[in-house]
Amino acid sequence: MAYFYPEPSHTFSEYLLVPGYTGPDCVPVNVSLKTPLVKFRRGEEPAISLNIPLTSAIMQAVSNDTLAVALAREGGISFIYGSQSVADEAAMVAKVKNYKAGFVVSDSNICPDHKLADVLALRERNGHSTMAVTDDGSPNGLLLGMVTSRDYRVSRMSPDVPVQEFMTPLEKLVTAPAGTTLKEANDIIWDHKLNALPIVDRNGHLMYFVFRKDYDRHKDSPLEILDDQKRYRVGAGINTVDYEERVPALINAGVDVLCIDSSEGFSCWQAKTLAFIREKYGDTVKVGAGNVVDKEGFRFLAEAGADFVKVGIGGGSICITREQKGIGRGQATALIEVAEERNRYFEETGIYVPICSDGGIVHDYHMTLAMAMGADFLMLGRYFARFDESPTNKLNINGTYVKEYWGEGSNRARNWQRYDLGGKTQLSFEEGVDSYVVYAGSLHDNVQTSLYKVKSTMCNCGALTIPELQSNARITLVSATSIVEGGYHDVMLRTTNSKA
Repeated sequence: MAYFYPEPSHTFSEYLLVPGYTGPDCVPVNVSLKTPLVKFRRGEEPAISLNIPLTSAIMQAVSNDTLAVALAREGGISFIYGSQSVADEAAMVAKVKNYKAGFVVSDSNICPDHKLADVLALRERNGHSTMAVTDDGSPNGLLLGMVTSRDYRVSRMSPDVPVQEFMTPLEKLVTAPAGTTLKEANDIIWDHKLNALPIVDRNGHLMYFVFRKDYDRHKDSPLEILDDQKRYRVGAGINTVDYEERVPALINAGVDVLCIDSSEGFSCWQAKTLAFIREKYGDTVKVGAGNVVDKEGFRFLAEAGADFVKVGIGGGSICITREQKGIGRGQATALIEVAEERNRYFEETGIYVPICSDGGIVHDYHMTLAMAMGADFLMLGRYFARFDESPTNKLNINGTYVKEYWGEGSNRARNWQRYDLGGKTQLSFEEGVDSYVVYAGSLHDNVQTSLYKVKSTMCNCGALTIPELQSNARITLVSATSIVEGGYHDVMLRTTNSKA
């Protein structure tokens, strides 16, 4: 006979945190959100930690190199989506790693015989006003000059004017040779009042740019997450089909951590993938696995060698796995059970395997609830898809700005490897939808607001760290009537046109 769980599964919205004592030092500015990303032994420090407990989902509509840089700057990490070619994913990873070194490979390049119209088109496409003029228009061609917005006036120039007639030629540029350190480059920028410094090799070929704005951003980003070479950290998604080819390519590109992207992780295919990585690379390559919703699934992946385990099936805003297949579990209930097993595993083995809550986050307070229930960090899709830095188009639909957002199990993504059951067939039915999310602006502003709420709530609970929150939080299940009471009620809202 089938096993029936005695209690229904619950979601985050069915719980509230009960305030604890708030002492004089328990203020948001004193709260630390640092948290382990990968497993570690008792008494040791994890190889990689996050400064904020946020990661971006392994999705085409969310995690590309642009968002990865923006999130790393805040102290979190992105997992570049794996539903693309091995070469393209590795290139995205490499782009992130090259970016933070301060030496940025130029992605806006033009030839001297191109026209002003080409400059304007390139600026519209890439959003960058600084362009390298090289002999062949490549990022590493012979540097001949540079074009910035100060070199032309659209209102007074014909779009057919050749670039060579208005560019700043090489002899008027300040450049630096290969081997220049980042500190030396920044000193040159400040001494010569530059916005960008080209780094060239001994043959005059462009290698990188160093930008003044990156120096300013570094000073404004005290929580940015860096590797030992001062480069931004970045993750990448892999699957259980082509991992023997994909994993080495991502490692060569400099990836910091991998994650097996699957709708359901309690499988022999994930164990096989983990075994390949451990046999070939030992513990030097960090890799997470999932997703699971119970203690058996967690134990299976922890014993198979996962560095962290993702929790959640069917709770994402674009996921219809529960509707299509009837499998899954309420996110809160799944997280509570897995966290208990994580703690039990730690007591037995002395190895702490972090857990990631993936899906089900609708409101900012759900973030705090998820961590109070045991999550070490969160993986978010819809949340990040709304921002400027996500890779999708911003559209105006009936007067409202939105961004496109689709699931990896939708026909648009067709990421059939994510739903692998040992075969090589294509996606036969959808487990995700194609949708829009309301545009929300910049990642920085939104993350700062969300995490200030988290810190404030932690102070209400008497906690200054995530482990303290997990130990001290008091959580109550609420009734349906209480949920209604939690929103505004028995009032008529004022509209913007109302007069006082």
